[in-house]
Amino acid sequence: MGRKRFKGRALDGVLVLHKDAGMTSNDALQQAKRLFFAAKAGHTGALDPLATGVLPLCFGEATKFSQYLLDADKRYKSTFCLGVSTETGDADGEVRERQSVDGLNEPAVAKALENFRGDIKQVPSMYSALKHNGQPLYKLARQGITVEREARDVTVYELKLLEFRSAKALGEEYAELDVEVFCSKGTYIRSIAEDLGELLGCGAHVSMLHRMAAGPFEEASAVSLEQLAEERGEGLAEVLDHHLLATDAPVAQLASIVLQDDSAYYFKQGNAVMDAQVYRIGDEGDMVRVFDSAERFLGVAELTDDGRVAPKRLLAN
Repeated sequence: MGRKRFKGRALDGVLVLHKDAGMTSNDALQQAKRLFFAAKAGHTGALDPLATGVLPLCFGEATKFSQYLLDADKRYKSTFCLGVSTETGDADGEVRERQSVDGLNEPAVAKALENFRGDIKQVPSMYSALKHNGQPLYKLARQGITVEREARDVTVYELKLLEFRSAKALGEEYAELDVEVFCSKGTYIRSIAEDLGELLGCGAHVSMLHRMAAGPFEEASAVSLEQLAEERGEGLAEVLDHHLLATDAPVAQLASIVLQDDSAYYFKQGNAVMDAQVYRIGDEGDMVRVFDSAERFLGVAELTDDGRVAPKRLLAN
């Protein structure tokens, strides 16, 4: 029996990637994984092929904490096309219907947008990655299958109307508006566009979508695949490692606690440990980052009511 071929480096950390339009999030992930010659990697919430912008990727042990980025708030800039409905709710879909936008003006659009701020309910698009009986909805939709979807609670913290362009100003049969959206996890921008179009009686779809931020990660610190490929050239993958953030970057917003050596030893074995700091840094049920006395990140833990630090996600020893 031949030796098992090594399929990449054991690499830990977070890459803030700028995804280009026209590729799936998985395509972007696989390209980044090859550039870094990484053994293990995962993305933290898909962006549609149409969309661009911030796509945090977790490598190695950082994948254990990717859920925190899936649950994080997001910020987007988007353009809605009013007067044209598509099958998918975005510009990648076939046009379903065209309706008149004559007389539609900025005050009417601004007033309608008020309905989409705060706590709202959304019915996810059939062209989303949500799963039904293990199958992504978009795969069912491509087969012409539509299933019942429950409305979900989401929060739109901010919805700014940046610019409105009337059909007359564009010299077209449709109108456009640019918006900036700051929202909770699970919010579908295309659903806001479609619901707005329905409310205005003209239909709408997303023609441009750009993610400006995901949790603590912003586009100013993002790097593109093109930049990474150019920087690496024909050289070793290690030249790119300086782009990686620490393994605990997805949970950097959590308070931290440093355990003494004995406690750290038992904590790494999966045991809850007592620590006098617990009562000072948080309340029962709070999650914290845990470090040893050498400031090595050990994992994430929950504080208990009896002053213990109970491990939830541990790094491999």
